[in-house]
Amino acid sequence: MPLAALLARSDIVSLHCPLNEATHHLIDAAALDGMKPGAMLVNTSRGALIDTPAVIAALKSRQLGALAIDVYEQESELFFHDHSAEIIEDDVFARLASFPNVLITGHQGFFTAEALDEIAQVTCANLVAYDRDLACPNRL
Repeated sequence: MPLAALLARSDIVSLHCPLNEATHHLIDAAALDGMKPGAMLVNTSRGALIDTPAVIAALKSRQLGALAIDVYEQESELFFHDHSAEIIEDDVFARLASFPNVLITGHQGFFTAEALDEIAQVTCANLVAYDRDLACPNRL
């Protein structure tokens, strides 16, 4: 189904795609205008998939009914550190966080026991393979 048709029919749009030239600001003002009025947007992929100022405008006009994100285009400055005693310098993020129909959480997708175990196992296997290749450089 073409994206425009999907956006026009969906009550909830959840983004699950990589960030590249084709997907940068995939959800922009035009996409938001084409969404079903009052729909919810969920982004747990990459922050730059959405044009945040356009999302803010859509929330203010009530075209967008709700937003849930655990990624943000400028997240490196905000997430992964405790800023509870600081003033948020990012005015776009502060405005976004001011809406009662917006849920923002830190991106924690890889902090499960299973994911960390898999990361450790792959890392160890890579180290063993690297060591084996050094010991036998002519091996294919």
